[in-house]
Amino acid sequence: MGQSSGRQGPKKGGAKQGRKRRVKEEMLYFIPAWYQQNEWCENEQSWQVRRMHSEFDDTVKQVQLFQRNDICAYQLMLLGFSPNFRHFLHRQGVYRAPYWSCFDAIQEIRRKRAMVFSFHNLKWPSGVEFVYSLFVVLALLKGEKYAQIDFGEDGNPIRVDLYKGGKICRRNIYDDRGFVSSTIIYRDEKPLYQDYLMENGIWKMRCYQDDGHVSINPKHPEYLLQYQGREQKGRFHRLSYDNMEQIIYETLTAYLNLTDEKDIFCVAMHERHTVLLQKALENRKIILSFYGGRYSIAEHQDNIHLMRNADYIVADSKAEVRKIRMESDDSISHIVAITPYDSRVEPGISRQSDVQKVLVPVDGAGEELYGALIWILGKYLLENENIQIHLFTRKADYNRPRQILEQTCRELKKAGLEEGWAAEKEEKILQAENLEIEEPVPVKFFVEQCVDELSVSRCMREQRLLVDVREAPELYLQIMAISVGIPQIVRTQTEFVKHGGNGIVLRRAGKLSAALDYYLKSLKNWNQAMVYAYEMSTKYSKEKLKNMWKEVIESIG
Repeated sequence: MGQSSGRQGPKKGGAKQGRKRRVKEEMLYFIPAWYQQNEWCENEQSWQVRRMHSEFDDTVKQVQLFQRNDICAYQLMLLGFSPNFRHFLHRQGVYRAPYWSCFDAIQEIRRKRAMVFSFHNLKWPSGVEFVYSLFVVLALLKGEKYAQIDFGEDGNPIRVDLYKGGKICRRNIYDDRGFVSSTIIYRDEKPLYQDYLMENGIWKMRCYQDDGHVSINPKHPEYLLQYQGREQKGRFHRLSYDNMEQIIYETLTAYLNLTDEKDIFCVAMHERHTVLLQKALENRKIILSFYGGRYSIAEHQDNIHLMRNADYIVADSKAEVRKIRMESDDSISHIVAITPYDSRVEPGISRQSDVQKVLVPVDGAGEELYGALIWILGKYLLENENIQIHLFTRKADYNRPRQILEQTCRELKKAGLEEGWAAEKEEKILQAENLEIEEPVPVKFFVEQCVDELSVSRCMREQRLLVDVREAPELYLQIMAISVGIPQIVRTQTEFVKHGGNGIVLRRAGKLSAALDYYLKSLKNWNQAMVYAYEMSTKYSKEKLKNMWKEVIESIG
């Protein structure tokens, strides 16, 4: 089946060769959890809107690993509506990753490649005038707003809103393969229903916004299944469904009937699709992937059957493994921690600067912990002038940096320290321009707002030390600290910090100042931690992760 359907059977040559051959026989299907606000649609957004989430997750990193290494044949299985999926794959560096899309099957879409197209090629009424703003393109007709064109991060048109009498009446959603994929009809500026279209513009199904029920076009009641280069059509059992999930389930099960019984399905655990997949994948080989607290067993005990019958569970850390076992009453046996992030030696540049930057993640830190942290760091800065504290946040809200700085100012004031240490840039400029102030107060607290992993990587390379005293330190930051070779001071023991090796595990918050001294006042201690971190990085290299995944697949096959 798949890429190995025409190969000869395994040759004689020992158990090792036999195991290697078996890995090649299975197809591994990745079922991701890429949903917008828990709906059956993608997270694509206009380029001018600040990204409110990270696109990196376990499935992204797993697909990158499988694409760049010879592990086994794989394919993405996409359940949600994703008209800009090719651009998403391109951003993740896996544009050529094979995939099957449930909505492509429903809408009978055959095109696979992205296409460059311009909004100028759309049918516009005679006399329309285009006005280019900094963010969108407006279409004016007889001096009134007729349409607004929004673009994605890659400059491709993703949405055209149409107006009548100054009110939105229709929204066309464009597929990156060059056609209108869906249209939403509005009444009194409220969505009435959404049509999902075929490539020729004919509607295939209509989802009503009031109760979510879905109608199938009686003139086109088929869906298209494409498997291993072959096509076959199926016919929907009904013309009316209570919700979208019923249609997805019917189309998915029809496709699953074409796959081989040896195939394995790696499911990113998410509440949006867990119930559906528990039914659809019954008696199939399953790997469940847990990542970053995305799915809580304690909150979904009704799905415990899926977990107990899974062939394997992969968690992103040992801490997640312990949590899964605790919440499932230790009924889970086949479970392993495989970090989705590989480590690599990427030396930082902190030694090239006279200023020592200390990165301190603050998301999720309670008020009491935050106050104690700022008090200790503030007192430490009194005696160490060449140190800066960089407060790290993943939250993308526009006012997030101001919130952090304002909270920091309040805590500095409580501690009897200089509030100006945490002033914003604009305030410092005004302060410097005030002729009555001879020596402006230096800024010592900065905010690092990093949503995507690229910005995290750039930030980490400039840091001298990572101080994460939250109960649950962030996995990616710890892996990055190992990669760039900087020590870590943490409150919670994890597999990514060895006490006395690449960092220090604090038993009491009052010991933080001494831990800072240990690494910031002694280059010898810092260098030893760097060497240990680089040695530790070999445990999480691509080769190690690849072998761990091979073992999981072999044990199932």
